[in-house]
Amino acid sequence: MKITYMVTWADAMGGTEAAAFSQAAALAGRHETRVLSVLRTADAPFFRVDPRVRVDHLVDDRGPVRRPVRSPGPGEDACRELSGLPSELVDPRWEPAYDRLCDIEAARALPRLDTDVLVTTTPALTALAAPLAPPGAALVAQEHRAPELRGPTGEPLLPFAPRVDALVALTEPSRSWLAETLGDAAPRLEAIPNAAPAGPVPRSSLDSRTVLVARRLVAEKQVDHAVRAFAQVAAEHPGWRLRICGQGPELPGLRALAAELDLHGRVEFAGPTADIAAEWARAAVCLLPSRTEPFGLVLTEAFAAGVPAVAYDCPTGPAEVVRHGVDGLLAAPDDVGGLAAALSKLMEDDALRAEMGRAALQGVGRFAPERIAARWERLFDDLVAVPPEERAAARADRAARFEARRAAMGAAVRALPWERTLPQAEGAGDHEEAWRRARPDLVRSGGGLAEVRDDLFPQQALRANLDLIVDALERWGVPNALVRHRGRNPRVMVPGDRRAEALAALARALELPGAEPPVYAQPIRPRGPLPQPVPLPMCPSLAESDGVRVFRPVVTSGRTLRYGEGYGADLEFWDPEPASGAASDTGGRRLAAPRACAAGDGVDEDAFAAPVRTRYAGREYTTLEPFARPLVDDVDHPIDAVVTWVDGDDPRWRRRFAAALAEHGGRAGADGALEHRFSGADELRYALRSIAMFAPWVRRIHLVTDDQVPSWLDRAHPGVRVVDHTALFADADLPTFNSHAIESRLHRVPGLSEHFLYFNDDMFLGRPVAPETFFAGNGSVRCFRSSTSVPFGAPSPEEPAYFAAQKNNRALLERAFGRAQVFAFRHAPYALRRSVLEELEDRFPEEFAATAAARFRGPTDLSPVPLHHYYAHLTGRAFPGSVKYAYVDLGDPGRHSRLEALLRRKHEVFCLTDAAPDLVPRDEQIRLMKAFLESYFPLRAPWEG
Repeated sequence: MKITYMVTWADAMGGTEAAAFSQAAALAGRHETRVLSVLRTADAPFFRVDPRVRVDHLVDDRGPVRRPVRSPGPGEDACRELSGLPSELVDPRWEPAYDRLCDIEAARALPRLDTDVLVTTTPALTALAAPLAPPGAALVAQEHRAPELRGPTGEPLLPFAPRVDALVALTEPSRSWLAETLGDAAPRLEAIPNAAPAGPVPRSSLDSRTVLVARRLVAEKQVDHAVRAFAQVAAEHPGWRLRICGQGPELPGLRALAAELDLHGRVEFAGPTADIAAEWARAAVCLLPSRTEPFGLVLTEAFAAGVPAVAYDCPTGPAEVVRHGVDGLLAAPDDVGGLAAALSKLMEDDALRAEMGRAALQGVGRFAPERIAARWERLFDDLVAVPPEERAAARADRAARFEARRAAMGAAVRALPWERTLPQAEGAGDHEEAWRRARPDLVRSGGGLAEVRDDLFPQQALRANLDLIVDALERWGVPNALVRHRGRNPRVMVPGDRRAEALAALARALELPGAEPPVYAQPIRPRGPLPQPVPLPMCPSLAESDGVRVFRPVVTSGRTLRYGEGYGADLEFWDPEPASGAASDTGGRRLAAPRACAAGDGVDEDAFAAPVRTRYAGREYTTLEPFARPLVDDVDHPIDAVVTWVDGDDPRWRRRFAAALAEHGGRAGADGALEHRFSGADELRYALRSIAMFAPWVRRIHLVTDDQVPSWLDRAHPGVRVVDHTALFADADLPTFNSHAIESRLHRVPGLSEHFLYFNDDMFLGRPVAPETFFAGNGSVRCFRSSTSVPFGAPSPEEPAYFAAQKNNRALLERAFGRAQVFAFRHAPYALRRSVLEELEDRFPEEFAATAAARFRGPTDLSPVPLHHYYAHLTGRAFPGSVKYAYVDLGDPGRHSRLEALLRRKHEVFCLTDAAPDLVPRDEQIRLMKAFLESYFPLRAPWEG
C-alpha cells in the first residue's frame, strides 16, 4: 500500500510533524510511505527521518522569494507576485502560511499523486486536499488537537469532515464530540492516540531532583502555573529544581515571574532541544500544567523513560494517559494549589516516585509504536477495500447532509464541548447500563448519560443538585450546613469525621422519593485513585478528597444547552485544624474550610449546636450563625432591569416614524434614522430570556416601548411591566425615535428601584451572574470601560451620533469638574442609579430637556448613560469594574465564526449587533441572529404566552 502524509512544514519542531514522521516510519517496513510538505523552510528536518520514508516539498521558502520546488517553474517576478496574494483554497485565518503559489503547486501535484491513502494532518490541509486529492485515493484527516476547543484554525474541520473517508482524533472524548457534532454527516470516526517514542529509550534513575516541563512557551500551555506551583513547595524541598525546555513568546514573562517569586537558581530555562529523550533520562518528575492538551505526547515520552507525571485533568488528553494514583497524579484544572500539592507528594516520597515510575514504564506499552501502527493499518485496509466510486458517492451524500443541517442550525451545528473526560472507574459502566434500562429516554452527552429537558433554568438545576445532597444528609441524620460563599455552585459542609456517613448517605440518595438517575459525583481535590466523575452510588470511593460535587446532567432537546458539573452542588468536608484538634475560643474544635468562604477560614464546631435557617432559590436550608451574618460587601438591595425596545416592523409605528422624519426635514444625523437600528430578529425575546436564565435576582423587568407590546408577552405576569413612552415624556416631546432622549427619562419609570440594569435589546447575559458583577455592597455601580476613545474636537452632524453625544458629555463634565472623559463604555448591560440620573437632570436641566425634545439622534444630544457613569465616578458613586464580554458585528463576515465560540458560554455578557448591510445582506444577518439566539437561549421565559 502507498501512504502519503501531508504536513505544512516537514522541517518544523512540532508535535504534528513528529507524529507524521513516527507513523510513516512505523508503517515503512510493510508499505511505501512518504511525507509531502507544502513548504520547505530549512535544509534539513528538525526530527530524524527514517531513511525508508521519502520526503517531498511543493514550495521552497528558504530564499528571499518563494519558489516551486519543481523545475523550472514560473519566473522570480511571477513567484513574488503569487506569494503576495492570499490563498483561495485556505482562508488565512485557518493557516496564514499559505498563498496563491501554494494553491497552484498543490493543484498541480495532488491530483497526480501516486498513492492509495492520502493523510492530512491539519484542518487547513484537509481544506486544501479535499477538492484536489487523486480520485482513487482514500482521504483520511487527522486531528492533532482537541477539535471541541479549537479556535479559527479549526474552522474548516467540520465543513470538510464529510468530504473525507475517515476522521481520526487522538482521544475518545474528541471522537465522541465529533460524532455528536456531525451526526449522520460524519465519515468513519476513530480515536487513535499518538505512539510513544520508538526504539530503546534511556531510563531515568529518578534521583536527579529535577521537575521537567517540556512545552512550547505559549499561553495555553500555562507554564506560569508550573512556576507558581513549584514556588509553593520549593522551600520544603531544598535541592530540587524546575527545568523548562522550550521556546515561545511567554519566555520573558516566565523569567520575570521566576525572579519575582525569588526562585533564582531553582528554575532553569534550557531552550528547545532535539534530544528530548536525554532530558527525560535526567528528570525525576514530569509536570504538565496545560489549559488544553489534545493528547499529551509529552507524557508518553516521559513514561518511556520511567518518569511519573503530575498534570492538570483538563478536558482531553492527560487522563487518557495518566492513571491517577498509579503512574502519576492529576489535579483539578487551573488549581495551582492542587498542582503544587500533587507535585510535593512525588518530590517528598522517593519510594512512591519509584513505584509510579515503574508503573509508567509498564503502562507506556499501551502506546507502543507497533500497536498504534497496527490500528492505522487496519483502518487503511478497510478504506482501500471500498471501491473509489462508492467512496466518492458517500462523500457527496455526507456533504449534502452537513450543509442542510448547517443551514438549519447555524453556529449550533457544533456540539457543546465536554467538561472533562469519561467516567473510567471500574463498575461505572454497570450503573450506567442499569440507568439506561430504567430510563430509555436518557441520552449520552458530555461524556456521560443525561436527561433531556427544555424547562429547567440554571438556578433550578443548581438547586436540584443541592436538594439531593441536603435531603440525603437529613434523611440519614448527618449534620450539615449551607456554606456562605461568592461562587456559583452551592456548598454544603459536614464535619470531616462524618465523612464516611455523609458519603454513605449520598450513595443512597437515589432511593429518595422523586430522585432519578443519572447523577454523578466528581471529587474535589482528589487524593485517591479516582479523579473522574463516577455514578453517585460509587461516591464512597471518593473518601480521599476534600469533598464531592454532585450533578445531574441535563441537555436540551436541541443539544445547545447542557448542565453538567458546572451546575453541580458541593458536599465538602471540614476537618479539625491541624493543631491536633486544638480547641477554639469557646472550648470546642475549630473546623477548617477546605476552600475559601465568606466567613473566613473556618468555623467553631460548637455552632452546630445552634443552627439557623437561610434561604436559597426559594427554599430554606440549615446553616450556621457565622454564615448568616450580613456582610459589608453584600448586595441585598432590590435591583430592577429596564429594557428599551421598538418593533420596527409595526405598520402603525412606521407611519409615525415616516411622518416625524418628514417633519424633521427627511434627515436625522449620521445614524439617527438608519433602518437597521429599528428592525431585527426578535432580539427582545432572547434578551429577556437571558435575564430569566442568568439573573433570577432581578426583581422586575420594565419594558419601555412606544405604544407596542410583543405578541408573545403575557402582560399579566408580575415579572415584566410594560412602560409606554407617555409615562416618561411630556406630550410635546412625543413621538420620539431617539435612544438618547429615552435614556434621559429612564429615572421616570414608575416604581423603578434605586439600583437597576439598563439593557438595549441587543445586549444579552451569557451565563449566570451575581448582583456583585454590577454593584458593590455600598451601592456603588461598576462601569465597564471599552478601549474605544471618543475623539477630541467639536461634535459634527457627519459623525456617528453616539460620538457627538459623548463629546457633549465631555464638555459638560469639564465645565463642572475640570476633568475630561476619554473612553466610551462597553455595549453591555449598564448598572445605573435612579438618584444619579435625577441629580443630573436637576443639575443640567436645559441640556436634558433639549435631549428629551430631540425626536432623532443628532449632534446636540447628551448621552445620558455614559454621562451617569462618569458623573457617578467623579462624585464617588461608581468605579471601574470588569466583565467577560464579547461583541459580534454580524455585518462583518469575518466575525461570524465568533458565534461558535460564544456557544461555549464563557462570556458573562455579549452584544450581538446587526450592522448596516455593507458586506452581509440584511436578511442573512437576521437569519444568522435568529438561529444563534434560539440555540443560545432555548428555554422559554415564564412570561412568554
